[in-house]
Amino acid sequence: MYFKRKELEKFRSFKGPLIDVRSPGEYYKGHMPNSINIPLFDNDERSIIGTIYKKEGREKAVIEGLKFVEKKMELLLDNLFMNIDSYKNISNDNNKEFFIRIYCSRGGMRSQSIAWLLEKFKFNIFTLNGGYKIYRRWVLNSFSKKLNIVVIGGKTGTGKTRLLSLLEKNKYQTIDLEGFACHRGSTFGGLGMKEQPSNEQYENKIAEKINSFKFSNNIFVEAESANIGKCKIPHELFNQMKNSKRIEILRSESNRLEELINTYSVFKKEELRESVLRIKKRLGPQRTKIALESINNEKWDIVCRSVLDYYDKCYEYEKVGKTNIRLLDLTDKKYDERILELINNIL
Repeated sequence: MYFKRKELEKFRSFKGPLIDVRSPGEYYKGHMPNSINIPLFDNDERSIIGTIYKKEGREKAVIEGLKFVEKKMELLLDNLFMNIDSYKNISNDNNKEFFIRIYCSRGGMRSQSIAWLLEKFKFNIFTLNGGYKIYRRWVLNSFSKKLNIVVIGGKTGTGKTRLLSLLEKNKYQTIDLEGFACHRGSTFGGLGMKEQPSNEQYENKIAEKINSFKFSNNIFVEAESANIGKCKIPHELFNQMKNSKRIEILRSESNRLEELINTYSVFKKEELRESVLRIKKRLGPQRTKIALESINNEKWDIVCRSVLDYYDKCYEYEKVGKTNIRLLDLTDKKYDERILELINNIL
């Protein structure tokens, strides 16, 4: 296993196109970030080959696989060459040790077949022994590493995400858990966001970020519940977050309302109404009615006030039992570089 981990490190260290030759379904479930999916078999073909393998054995499955490949050899090569050329055009790397990195599920026949094919055209090829399976083991092991996490907490509308972006911009180590999840973590969290990744791909993105860090330095994350939309923060990482240092951002109600209005008033009224209706049981009939009427009348301050009380109660419940909290009052302050000094002073 140690050998395979070292090979993964070597595989990751090379520059060049990163090609995933698994089926589109496997790729969607989870893949190495920045990889290109050029499948040897589509989802149906993979299913057929798998069934033949179980019922009739490896030899018959290989023969059936070759039949599929024969029919689309030209298209497969066109896809490979197009993506290789595209990488060359956008890369400034003139290194002669240019490698095309290829992986499949376990480093078996699919990646080896594509490697054999491209070697006929004199390309430098590197396949991953152990394939995506060994990569996933590396991902899951990443979350057990001891990290110096600093959690940025604060009630809805205190600008936690903006603060995290400011830290990232100024070269602090940050993990944007909501950004990776394509969700802001509340009933309104999916508005204006891209489709959420699979949970497995979410873990892959976080692991890549973690492994780019110097572990002795602080790593800033926003306070979150365990689930962000349909994505779940890795268990080991979430446990570390619960026991980490925490900066609690304080802002006035008017500051918070302004933040929320700027964030959500740009969305379509129907989307906002649907979001309110998803929490109507928790808001209660009176606040739900006020919120819906205010959306129709574009009275955004009333909309935000209608839901603030509910979210504040949720937040106070989430904060119960937290220790090592340091308060940072940013009332009426602009989120610029001067805030960074305040953060450094309380850590």
